[in-house]
Amino acid sequence: MGPLGVISVFLEVILVALMFGQCSSRDLDSSYVTCGSVVKLLNTRHSVRLHSHDVKYGSGSGQQSVTGVDSADDANSYWRIRGKPDKVCQRGEPIQCGQAIRITHMKTGRNLHSHHFSSPLSNHQEVSAFGENGEGDDLDVWTVQCGETYWERDDTVRFKHVATEVFLSVTGEQYGQPIRGQHEVHGMPSPNQHNYWKVMEGVFIQPGSDPVRHDEL
Repeated sequence: MGPLGVISVFLEVILVALMFGQCSSRDLDSSYVTCGSVVKLLNTRHSVRLHSHDVKYGSGSGQQSVTGVDSADDANSYWRIRGKPDKVCQRGEPIQCGQAIRITHMKTGRNLHSHHFSSPLSNHQEVSAFGENGEGDDLDVWTVQCGETYWERDDTVRFKHVATEVFLSVTGEQYGQPIRGQHEVHGMPSPNQHNYWKVMEGVFIQPGSDPVRHDEL
């Protein structure tokens, strides 16, 4: 990584840390993903991170696009883990397997969303970012599918859309301009190798303590 890349990584970590207070360097007692944590999510089959930015789809819903990117140091790949609108998610509370959550894009405040539009490249189901200031609608809710009681940081998990029952997926299609090289993210109706995700870089909120940075750059 060159000097500019190092500076970019440093600045994005500082940005997230300032939102929650000073990061602790001590080891964690807990290995869970918790409510309020800010993370990057890696699709393990295609090695791309879930990403969004204020670029709209040119077809389908016309909402903010959601893509996958190869870069590990893009600040537009940070997402906050939150509870669904009608159920309080206590800050620092471990996320349970099967729990319904919202995944909110940090930079734009829009929620990971899906609906019955076709995705532009693969003709699967479109996944977009929707809402304002973290508030959208009932199509923003996903369940975490994992194997134990709680979502652990080392787990590979799936995200199933509650309303339409598709799985958050990547199958390798790539866009041209203006987002050349970014991968299409979409919903698929069945669980398979294309819809496994793993937490990578992030700031994890612990109950009654400082947030703790976790980097794997």
